[in-house]
Amino acid sequence: MSDAVATAPVLKWPELGLWNLYFLAKFVLLWMGLLDFNALLNLLLAAGLLLPLPGPWLPRLRNVVAVPLGAALLYKDTWYPPFRRLFEQSEVLAFSVDYVIDLLGRFVNWDVLGVLLAIALTYLFIAPWVRLTLVSVALLLWVYLAGALPAISAPVQSVASEAGTTQGASSPLAESKAIDAWLEQFYREQAGKMTRFPERNPTAEPFDLLVLNVCSLAWDDLEDAGMRDNALFRRMNVVFDRFNSATSYSGPAAIRMLRASCGQPHHIKLYEPANEQCMLFDNLAKLGYSPELMLNHNGPITRKYMTFLAGQHLPAPLMSSDEFPTALKSYDGANIARDHDVLQAWWTQRIKEQKPAVSLFYNTITLHDGNRITNADGSTRRASFQERAKNFLGDIDQFIDMIQQSGRRVVLVLVPEHGAAVHGDRMQISGMREIPSRSITHVPAVIKLINMGENDQQGPLHVTTPSSYLAVSELIARLYAQQGGPLDLAALTHDLPTTAAVSENSDSAVVEFQGRPYVRIKGQTQWMLYPE
Repeated sequence: MSDAVATAPVLKWPELGLWNLYFLAKFVLLWMGLLDFNALLNLLLAAGLLLPLPGPWLPRLRNVVAVPLGAALLYKDTWYPPFRRLFEQSEVLAFSVDYVIDLLGRFVNWDVLGVLLAIALTYLFIAPWVRLTLVSVALLLWVYLAGALPAISAPVQSVASEAGTTQGASSPLAESKAIDAWLEQFYREQAGKMTRFPERNPTAEPFDLLVLNVCSLAWDDLEDAGMRDNALFRRMNVVFDRFNSATSYSGPAAIRMLRASCGQPHHIKLYEPANEQCMLFDNLAKLGYSPELMLNHNGPITRKYMTFLAGQHLPAPLMSSDEFPTALKSYDGANIARDHDVLQAWWTQRIKEQKPAVSLFYNTITLHDGNRITNADGSTRRASFQERAKNFLGDIDQFIDMIQQSGRRVVLVLVPEHGAAVHGDRMQISGMREIPSRSITHVPAVIKLINMGENDQQGPLHVTTPSSYLAVSELIARLYAQQGGPLDLAALTHDLPTTAAVSENSDSAVVEFQGRPYVRIKGQTQWMLYPE
C-alpha cells in the first residue's frame, strides 16, 4: 500500500506561460482606459488555466478550449456592443465586399498594436528572471478586490447625491435607480406635449415646406472634417445648437421626424400607431398642404427604409432616383443620385403644379458610411466624408439659390437623422452606430426662410436650449400662424419646447443627466458613465 502511494503521480501547479502576456497586455490597456475590464471573469479564466490536471492530454485540451474563451473574453472586455448584434442586423448581409474590408480595417488601431508589441518585447526580456504568473495573479486579485487601477470603468458616480437623494443612494444600484426615475419622469412629461396647429386660413399667402431628412450628418462629423463653420449654415435663419436626433438609425429617426408634433416617445412606442395629432404631415394636410416624397436612393436598404415610412401616411415617391445619373454607389451596391439633380428635377416639376402648398419629405443617403464615388467609366473609388459633405452642402446651397430666383415662398427645414460616427470612440469603431452616443445624435438642425421677408444680413438666430423634433413642429406651426404680418424671428423662436438629450436604439440608451452622459446596454441593469 505504501509503495502504491509512493509511486502515485503528484499534480503540480502549472504556470500561466504565454497567458501571462495576455493578462499583462490587458492590464496595460486597462490602465490606458481602453478596456472595460471584467475582473471576475478574467480571474476565473486564470484559475482554470492554473488548475492542476493529470496526464499530458488534459492540459493540452484545456489550452485548446482556453484560446477561443480568451478571445471571446477579450472582446467582452472592450467597449464594443455584443457581437450578436452583427447577426441581428439583416443589413450586414447586403454589405459590399469593399465595405466589409473597410470595416474590418477600422478595428486595427496602430497605436494599440505598437503598445502591444512593446509589451511582448518586455515580456520576452523579463520572463526568464521573473515569475510572471505570480505578478498576473496578484494584479487580477488586486483589481477584483480593490478596484485600484485608475482607468477601471466606473459605474454611475454620485448621480443620486447630485439629484438630491437621501442617504444610501451612493451605491451603483441606487444611483442607477435615480436615473431610471428621472427617465420615467421625462417620458411622462413628453407624453403631455403637443403642437397645437392653427385653423386653416384660406386668405393667407401660402408657402411650401421642404423637410430635408439627411442621413449621417452630425456636428461632430463636421468638426472632424473642418467644416463646422460652413457657409451654408451661416446663411440659415434659425440654427438649433443643441438639437438631439434621439436615435442613431434612419428608420426610427424618420418616424420621429414625421411624428414631430408630439413629445418624444419611448423607442418601443415608435412601432405602435401614433395619435393623429402627432403626425406632422397630417397636420399640414389639414392646412391645405399636399404631401410629397422624394429619395435619392433605391436599393435593398431603401426597401427596408420604405417599410418604416409605409405607416407614416406619406405617398409613394414622386420620382424614382433611378431616373438620374449615378453619383455614388451605396455600401449595399445600390445607385445614389446627386442631391442637386434630384432636388432640381423636383423643383422644376413643383413650379409647374397648381397646388397651393406642398410639404416635401426628402431623404438623402449621400453621406452614409461606405458610399463610393462613381467614376466616368463606371468604376468606383473611395470617397472621404469631407469630400461627400462638401458636395452635399454645395448642392443644398445651389438649391436655395434656385428657389430664391423663382420668388416662391419656401421654408426649408434640414434635420439630419443621425451622425456618421466619422472618428468613432472607445465603445464603437468609426462608422458604427449601435449606441446612440451624443457625438452621433447631436445634429445640425437648421431652418432657411426663402422669400418669406427674412433679413439675411442679421445672420442666423441660434436656439441654445436643448431641443428635438417638437421644437421644429412648433416653429412650423408658428410660421403658418404668423402669415400676413411682419416676420418676427425672435417671437417665432421664443420659448420653444425643450427636450432633454435622451437617445435610444432597440438595444441601448444614452442620456445626459446632470451634465454628463450615461449609457445602458440591453441586458444591463445599471447605467454607467459613457467612456470619453
